[in-house]
Amino acid sequence: MMQATLVLPSWIAVDLTRRAGEELEAGAVLIAGVARTASGVRLLAREVAWVPPEAYLQRRHDGLTITSNGYVPALARAEALGSAAIWLHTHPGVDADPSPSRHDDVVDTELAETFKIRTGRDLYGSLVISPARKHFAFTGRGHDLDEPFRIDRTLIVGDRLDLVTARDIEAARELPLIFDRQVRAFGGEVQEVLAQLRVSIVGCGGTGSAVAEQLVRLGVRSLTLVDHDTLSDTNVTRVYGSFPDQVGKSKTEVLGEHLRRIAPDLQLRTYSASVLDQAVARAIAASDVIFGCTDDNAGRLVLSRVAAYYLATLIDCGVLITSHDGTIEGIDGRVTVQSPGAACLVCRHRIDMARAAAEVLDPEERQLREDEGYAPELGRVEPAVVTFTTLVASHAVTELLERLVGFGPEPVPTELLLRSHEREISTNVAAPVPGHFCDPTSGLLGTGDSEPFLGQLWRSP
Repeated sequence: MMQATLVLPSWIAVDLTRRAGEELEAGAVLIAGVARTASGVRLLAREVAWVPPEAYLQRRHDGLTITSNGYVPALARAEALGSAAIWLHTHPGVDADPSPSRHDDVVDTELAETFKIRTGRDLYGSLVISPARKHFAFTGRGHDLDEPFRIDRTLIVGDRLDLVTARDIEAARELPLIFDRQVRAFGGEVQEVLAQLRVSIVGCGGTGSAVAEQLVRLGVRSLTLVDHDTLSDTNVTRVYGSFPDQVGKSKTEVLGEHLRRIAPDLQLRTYSASVLDQAVARAIAASDVIFGCTDDNAGRLVLSRVAAYYLATLIDCGVLITSHDGTIEGIDGRVTVQSPGAACLVCRHRIDMARAAAEVLDPEERQLREDEGYAPELGRVEPAVVTFTTLVASHAVTELLERLVGFGPEPVPTELLLRSHEREISTNVAAPVPGHFCDPTSGLLGTGDSEPFLGQLWRSP
């Protein structure tokens, strides 16, 4: 049976948790974008429409009956958003079982075709939630393009990051002894989440390779590496796992070989291509967490859109060494976290849009525009030192751990600025620009698969 992941922005998760704790059963339609990936379906929650009080014919602690007015308006809303509709209801009570009952089987049969026809989507799903110590317990199922699926994991994204496994999934095996020191630090639950997270790293140079090594040693076991470049002589001083005799090999191959030696059980996918290629961008859209370790502005723009359209957490890194005649004048680092509800890289002015536009031009056109003064000059080689790329990588991985463990301040900062030459660190929080694609009111968060992909034009391969 196909696997499915339900992704919930934190504000929807809070709403579901509150409703699961009510004494009487409640019903709702969860409106969700759809992403079809190699690892299964991702259901991207956009809105939840609870059955209004007047639509209940009967509402008890162990059952409910509603009129069609309880869900038909929500199906129209889902169709308008180009999204699927998932029937959701609660099983109230302490220690309640969220497993579907025989009556739930009947309801699914009755609702499936109506939901698909009225939304114009070939997907129907149902979800049962019950109170739990943390968030809620759940089971979920459905069928997409007539292929059955089971919702085996729910990812909650926002200031914090959490993963809830379905009640009908077998308990995790005993944690390997190699992680004992980490379990002593942040507990077994976090270690289990690390093993289940699907992580992508875009850019496998000094920063990206340091991020990858730390993640794998921490216990991440599902990893995608993206980099179109090959290892050069000057890369060997910074890329973890690289040696002089590997110069000329693709960076993803070099790093992948190294990581497999650390963790033979690592599920690794590599793309020796640019994230500006649509097929590569679609592949990383299956990620729970994306680390942006690329220098190009156009790539950062794609990552920022993927994070918004697919409800992924993006942790973007930057390092800048200012040097004149061999004398360092500044060492600046940046780690920016974009999750649902937070400002994207564009809103934060962390992307040079003029350079991004120039980077997607073919080389001849770009050179022509540079000569005419209509495009910024590209290709300048910047200073780089392994100490500083590793420093920023460590802070980036720490930001992931902070969102899983919750050891930091409230509200959670969404950007970290390092001024190593002055021994200073500062943090900040920024809200989305109203109406921008990262703004929850824009109606674009959780769009999922759509045409054009990510709402933008793509260059020909």
